[in-house]
Amino acid sequence: MASIGAISFPHNGFDAVIFDCDGTLVDSMPTHFESWCEALAKFGAGGVLREDVFYAMGGRPSRDIVLEINDLYGFKLDPDAIALAKREAYFKRLASITLIDEVAAFAQSLRGKVPMAIASGSNRQVVEKTLQLLDVSDWFDEVVTSDDVAEGKPAPDVFLHAAKLLGVTPLKCLVLEDAAPGILAAQRAGMQVLAIPMTLCYQSKVSPA
Repeated sequence: MASIGAISFPHNGFDAVIFDCDGTLVDSMPTHFESWCEALAKFGAGGVLREDVFYAMGGRPSRDIVLEINDLYGFKLDPDAIALAKREAYFKRLASITLIDEVAAFAQSLRGKVPMAIASGSNRQVVEKTLQLLDVSDWFDEVVTSDDVAEGKPAPDVFLHAAKLLGVTPLKCLVLEDAAPGILAAQRAGMQVLAIPMTLCYQSKVSPA
């Protein structure tokens, strides 16, 4: 498992906890970045996505990221085709992902005590495969993904839907998030937010193809 250093976790003041998946519970962001580089290169757009830009967009649905790349560079990339290629590239690398120690330990400490959910900007297939691989699917009462809502992060939809499924008012939900769009989404939902430090600095460890 990956470690991100000491985090001060609250022990009370909430009735439910909602976890982002990538970069919060799971150390998968480097793997997602590699997958984006491969997918974009496949469609002639290799090297356009800088690592710092990618992290700034963390938590947003793949389709939204492609649309932003199109706007930035004047491309006409097919969002659905790129998203599919990125998903396939990620699945090839699933073995490289791990849990983040401190967050996983916090989640384990709450099992059976408070309702818990995942609220992710990724699609359901990616999230479920990730949780299954790490053998943590049964930790969570609900899993909400970008497939389940009209708007992805930074809109509050995924968090509000998770709270509704858990039967807990948003004000009584604690959200754990690592990325700016997700933190903003949780704040817009009126929830308490614990920001998780990013597990990777912005210095590129991957050479985009």
